[in-house]
Amino acid sequence: KPGQLPIGSAVTPGARLRRHCAENRRCHSPLRTQPTRTFPLPKGLPAQPLNQRMTTPHPHLTDQSADLPSIARHAATVLAGQLAVMAFGVTDTLVAGRDGEASLAALSVGSAIFISIYVGLMGVLQALMPVWAQQRGAGDLQGMGFSVRQSLYLCMGASALGMAVLLFPAPLLRWTEIPPALRAEVEQYLAVLAFALPAALLFRVYSTLNQALGKPQLVTWLQVASLFIKVPLSIWFTLGGAGLPAQGVVGCAWATLLVNYTMLALAVWLLRTQSIYPPLQLWRPLERPHAPTLSGFLQLGVPAGLAIMVEVTSFTLMALFIARQGTTAAAAHQIAANMAALLYMVPLSLAIATSARVSYWLGAGQALRARRVVYIGFRLAALTGIALAAILFIANQEVASVYSDSPAVAGVASGLLLWVAAYHLADASQTLCVFVLRSYRITVAPLVVYCVLLWGLGLGGGYLVAYSDTGIWSSMAASPAAFWACSALALLVTAAAFMVMLAKAAARSTHHASA
Repeated sequence: KPGQLPIGSAVTPGARLRRHCAENRRCHSPLRTQPTRTFPLPKGLPAQPLNQRMTTPHPHLTDQSADLPSIARHAATVLAGQLAVMAFGVTDTLVAGRDGEASLAALSVGSAIFISIYVGLMGVLQALMPVWAQQRGAGDLQGMGFSVRQSLYLCMGASALGMAVLLFPAPLLRWTEIPPALRAEVEQYLAVLAFALPAALLFRVYSTLNQALGKPQLVTWLQVASLFIKVPLSIWFTLGGAGLPAQGVVGCAWATLLVNYTMLALAVWLLRTQSIYPPLQLWRPLERPHAPTLSGFLQLGVPAGLAIMVEVTSFTLMALFIARQGTTAAAAHQIAANMAALLYMVPLSLAIATSARVSYWLGAGQALRARRVVYIGFRLAALTGIALAAILFIANQEVASVYSDSPAVAGVASGLLLWVAAYHLADASQTLCVFVLRSYRITVAPLVVYCVLLWGLGLGGGYLVAYSDTGIWSSMAASPAAFWACSALALLVTAAAFMVMLAKAAARSTHHASA
């Protein structure tokens, strides 16, 4: 009968087969079975002969070892793109430094403001990846296309908000006490980037879509290729040449604007031509705003975006607090911060890849396999974190000497890099956890933890240790090491809290799926 197993799968198949052959006198091989007597299948299994089930199992349960290479490939591809994007900032820094000290100072202020705004808004859009990956896992490709179209409304709102801040930065510049000599150039720089922001956010939607599809290669190719456009344009616009007058740091902004719109145009072309997109039906007419969908986006995206802003501002505020200790301390901190940001790219890439895979299996109704993917991703993040931290711990002096020829700066920086190694150990774990928690729709609790620990214990504790008489911590007084030590401790507690949250969320999801 349909939905039942042949009698040959009983506890003693050989004896039953022999009796059956003797009775019917037409079976000469013990490998042939007669599915006449049956018992019920477990719920959910397909109705087909036993030997066929053994050779063609359910596709969701085939070769679970494929998750490891899938995560590794996805992470490596994302890492290449992230490093290319980091090279944008390095290019602007080098070019502005050649133009003059004033341009470099204006770039430092302007890029800090732009990055703080862009990263927060980008986090809102990046948080949509679990939604789309789960829809893909559930096979709801048309619903995924509808969701992508609805995200355009969210992108328009984020662009309007960001442009308002970038076009009118005067109150922010006065509040941060930026020297008046720099304000005019910073305002011009931010005004150009204000019009580059919508393209950057739309490209982030395209990047998030590709990550949800498990196809980040197209995004990485665009990011790497755009680097070959960004470098010559930044040099040409900033320093001048071929009849174009030098524009200073504003030239870096114009180069960024042209690169962003070029990348967006290429992304639209890929959406039109590549075979992975037609099943989504992305080019259907744009529907009216759907309140339940947009509300779900905001509930997931706003806390995630704010959490990223807390991370970014914990770095920027640390730099402001350390600046009062002098140029040597500020330069050493910049080396430590740059190395921490570079190392962060590895767990970030693993977190994106793991989150996409976990969300896919959750959407497919395979909570147990999603839980196993969490453990695979966590082991990868922990092992790479330990390896990178160990390398930095051993080669801290050599790394510091690469960044600076000054013995004083290199000496302070080498000590800070030891704390960066400890910082990265915790950072690798917490980064993966916070991304995967979004797959389980947990975003508010991580935001609260970030605010309390990164701002409270990290920044607040570092300030107290550095600028007050704290007895046993007096050796760190008026030293950037105080901030790095407290930040490493805060991140360690954060990682522990997130691991508990993630373990409970994965176990709860598995329990509900099996109930």
